Amino acid sequence: MLKESLRKAYGEALVEQGSEHSEIVALEADLGKSTMSCLFQDAYPERYLQMGIAEQNMASTAAGLALVGKIPFIHSFAVFSTGRAYDQIRSSICIPNLNVNICGSSCGLSDHGDGKTHQSIDDIALMRALPHMTVLAPVDAVETRKMVKAMAEAKGPSYIRMSRADLPVLSDEGTPYQIGDTPVMRDGKDVLVIANGVMVSIALEAAVMAEKEGISVKVVNLSTIKPFPKNAVLEHAKGMKGIISAEEHNIYGGIGSACAEALSEEKVSLQIMGIEDIFGTSAAQYDELLQKYGLTAEKLFERIVKANKEK
Repeated sequence: MLKESLRKAYGEALVEQGSEHSEIVALEADLGKSTMSCLFQDAYPERYLQMGIAEQNMASTAAGLALVGKIPFIHSFAVFSTGRAYDQIRSSICIPNLNVNICGSSCGLSDHGDGKTHQSIDDIALMRALPHMTVLAPVDAVETRKMVKAMAEAKGPSYIRMSRADLPVLSDEGTPYQIGDTPVMRDGKDVLVIANGVMVSIALEAAVMAEKEGISVKVVNLSTIKPFPKNAVLEHAKGMKGIISAEEHNIYGGIGSACAEALSEEKVSLQIMGIEDIFGTSAAQYDELLQKYGLTAEKLFERIVKANKEK
């Protein structure tokens, strides 16, 4: 299966949007070659601000730029762009509802070599708790490009989290996109799996395993985490024996929590699959961490079998 870099797709899309919107400016916290904001720097050096390792200052500067009509995109690893600058994002960006876009690169466990200090297991929870914030998690490079365009055209603060790893291309280039979409990646009638990011391709693998056991699995890509598409999720859940949320994030505060909130009045079983409230660690390969923390097709298949027996 073809795999592509979400980070490269992001950088290329930002350059493209820069040609469409002269108000776009990019701010970087010393990681441009990793976040790929360096592509914007090459194309529009006069609209690129290298802020150094100063994420709080970067967020505050972006707020000021938004106040004078610019469309700032700020960049760092997900753990830093959300955690280090949280107070500035809250007070200077979200409270006044400013048009600032936050890029969180190398999300989840995907920065496998740098360990727990560089791995973001709580970024969704942090950003989801902020009023006015839109929270996005693309499934692949194709959806990443579409999201960047949507972010450039939307109003208010937004956050996009992207994997450091190349991920399988699952989206269709020609399918229209809007924030809030919940595309069905595989249809089914027994068990619903709601996932995003790397967990979508893992869910598709698990669905194939389940099919061999006579279990029909629907896989939905929940790439918009906030505003949470409650009505769409409830529609997807109709008639299902059980529901599983699968994410590369702490089990607290992520899409599992969002699904639990939406389904609280529904008589349906929900299993939350994610990182079990523990920090990450270093590894030679990304797949080693997915295996260590139980984010595999095999583990998800076990949950599918259990969910299928709920009714």
